[in-house]
Amino acid sequence: MSHPLLQLDGFCVAYRTVEAVHSVRLQVNEGEIVTVIGPNGAGKTTLLCAAMGLLPSTGQLLLDGERVARPSVETMVSRGVALVPERRELFGEMSVEDNLLLGGFYQWRKGKRDQRARMDEIFAIFPRLQERRAQMASTLSGGERQMLAIGRALMARPRLLMLDEPSLGLAPLVVREVLRVVSQLRSHGVSVLLVEQNARAALQVADRAYVLEMGAVALEGKARDLLHDQRIIDTYLGIGKKE
Repeated sequence: MSHPLLQLDGFCVAYRTVEAVHSVRLQVNEGEIVTVIGPNGAGKTTLLCAAMGLLPSTGQLLLDGERVARPSVETMVSRGVALVPERRELFGEMSVEDNLLLGGFYQWRKGKRDQRARMDEIFAIFPRLQERRAQMASTLSGGERQMLAIGRALMARPRLLMLDEPSLGLAPLVVREVLRVVSQLRSHGVSVLLVEQNARAALQVADRAYVLEMGAVALEGKARDLLHDQRIIDTYLGIGKKE
């Protein structure tokens, strides 16, 4: 029997005495895109950061059915998990190519010397990055910077890619392009946990979804079902705007 790639059970995150995420149960299976949607301040980014080991948490986090007692960034990366943060955190005064090479540093440290071949694979996913490989990251457009941030994370060959608000600050056409590529990552053997403020766009690319409100899961189900759920339509998609 196969286990979920990622499973959270009774997962809680607190800032000192204030609990921001309450007893969340969530799972991502192999080959899935799972999204977490909800209003600003619901705890979506906090949940993702804690799952990556950037914030302390309580409760259970399991990878492939094996409990990770104390999640840390190093542990999660070593187990095939990568995070693209909301702010992207690129090295602006370094080229596209050098940013990508830095993304492959963990694999290089493990003795794998195939970074150039991996970079060619990233360029096949994001042809625009190949056109701009010598360009400084700070000179890229918002959409290109998001592509570079995703590409850099993919250089580590993750099994699970966690994305925090990839549509933030992007024009609608660019959002569609970025999420179209995200939807294709399954064919590259990458599962995705997507935190997104743009509920409609997220539900259109995801397999399953969780709605986070006030730090707790208020609703979950297949993304296509939630896309037509009246509560979701009224609260997040705009009244009467059914797809």
